Amino acid sequence: MSHPFFIVDVFTETKYAGNQLAVVLNDGTLSTTMMQTIAREMHFSETSFVSLAPNSDASYPVRIFTPAMEVPFAGHPTLGAAFIIQRKIFCGCAKSSRCLARAWTRVRLPRR
Repeated sequence: MSHPFFIVDVFTETKYAGNQLAVVLNDGTLSTTMMQTIAREMHFSETSFVSLAPNSDASYPVRIFTPAMEVPFAGHPTLGAAFIIQRKIFCGCAKSSRCLARAWTRVRLPRR
């Protein structure tokens, strides 16, 4: 089974700089164990898993894993996930994306 993923540089506009993380699009088939295994394999400080099924309020659940464990919230993985939601799910439109990473976070991304 294939799961698209993206390597995102957060807090920079320069490629290969900033805080790196992986963002994986989860179609609902990844178990917690598999997400932990993928995060360990990616070996970034965090890996975000974005659910492709939005909640009824149009928020997208995000789960964040370090190589060792799941964490309830972290700043740059939430921002990286919001960037991918805006670019890949909303196809670049200027909607604000709401990620649910065990805490409500509203992120407005500028249109480029």
